[in-house]
Amino acid sequence: MWELKKPDPVKLIIGILGCNANALDAAVDMIKAKFGDCDFQSPVWPFTHTEYYAEETGREILKKFVTVEKLIAPDKLSDIKHKTNKMEAKLADVLDGELRRPVNLDPGYIEPSKLVLASTKNFSHRIYIGKKIWAEVTLIYSKGQWTSFEYTFPDHKEQRYHNFFSQVREKLVQQLKE
Repeated sequence: MWELKKPDPVKLIIGILGCNANALDAAVDMIKAKFGDCDFQSPVWPFTHTEYYAEETGREILKKFVTVEKLIAPDKLSDIKHKTNKMEAKLADVLDGELRRPVNLDPGYIEPSKLVLASTKNFSHRIYIGKKIWAEVTLIYSKGQWTSFEYTFPDHKEQRYHNFFSQVREKLVQQLKE
């Protein structure tokens, strides 16, 4: 019989789409309160790759990523996705404005070889991870660089994201050694 191995812990990363800077700040505060201290925050970038979120989140959407300092077990991703969905609803209640979804939170994790994102939607490249949540390998890290797939979201193919993910990956590798 083969020996089963427990997976290494991973770095929780949450992509935040927000209708404005105040919405991003409120989301970061809520993430810290729910998951603990954040060790990395990306710059804020305009999100211009799709109009998909415009009706719910507005026309001039901003995006940033945060990572949580404490590592997590990868099998917690479906629970975390449910928590971030509830956080979105709370933020919609407390943020001023008429937008139905002023903040969109997309959790996932980075491990040394990949970036995995959670979704409430099934698709051909996603696998079911339980509790009505699917996950996809969005990027792989190989030979010192991030590599995308045909289905990878267009913004996740950008070098500025890859630079940020690489910083996070380096910290994760250091944490795993400690």
